[in-house]
Amino acid sequence: MEIDINNVLGLHEQMLQIRTQRTAILTSNIANSDTPNYKAMDIDFMDIVKRLDAGKPIDTNADLKYRIPLQRSKDGNTVELESEQARFVRNSMEYQQSIAFLRSKINGLNKAIEGQ
Repeated sequence: MEIDINNVLGLHEQMLQIRTQRTAILTSNIANSDTPNYKAMDIDFMDIVKRLDAGKPIDTNADLKYRIPLQRSKDGNTVELESEQARFVRNSMEYQQSIAFLRSKINGLNKAIEGQ
């Protein structure tokens, strides 16, 4: 019997890729927190997950949206450093959760293959 690895791992492999791309976006926002006129960007992660569930194609570059700040700065920069750092930490934790889930799925497959 053949095992379709895509069916076994589900959306988690794609979610890891999206979280990796989001890490790069958030890192860029943080790095540019002092750059005049820099506009903070992000992706709507839940919207992307819904589209993945529906089988629609995903392009995170096309899904980039500018974030509207709670408080504008005088130099036109829209990065709110504390918020960006919090988003970065949360994204990192969710990335680690996805890795742990994938690891447990793969361990389960290994046990099934070995007949345990």
